[in-house]
Amino acid sequence: MTDYKNYTKDQWREKLTTDQYRVAREHGTEPPFSGVYHDSKQQGIYRCICCDANLFRSDDKFDSGTGWPSYIRPFSPEAVTNKSDSSHGMVRVEVLCSNCDAHLGHVFPDGPKPTGLRYCINSVCLKLTGEQS
Repeated sequence: MTDYKNYTKDQWREKLTTDQYRVAREHGTEPPFSGVYHDSKQQGIYRCICCDANLFRSDDKFDSGTGWPSYIRPFSPEAVTNKSDSSHGMVRVEVLCSNCDAHLGHVFPDGPKPTGLRYCINSVCLKLTGEQS
């Protein structure tokens, strides 16, 4: 099993595109409505672009109107890690891949039932597979 948490910046740059690296490794954000998955209705599992870990299910995706893919919950409670983020003069909760610490986006308490959460995730950090495991 690969220890992605110990990858160097050079290893990540070699593995990822420029945009993937900027968002996932440097805590960036893609422009709204620009990502390939913001309005996707395709079924499957959304996995981490960095380490291929299962992150979200298409069954938990909803249209938040924000321009980013949004989910009511992660694939499993262990799939993501939440971290306080006070950048840009705001206090938010950052969402990271638990397996490789990739920045995925943020979680907000304004989502639909049953969780009331909105995991607002950058498309560039995800890859969709057809599996529903």
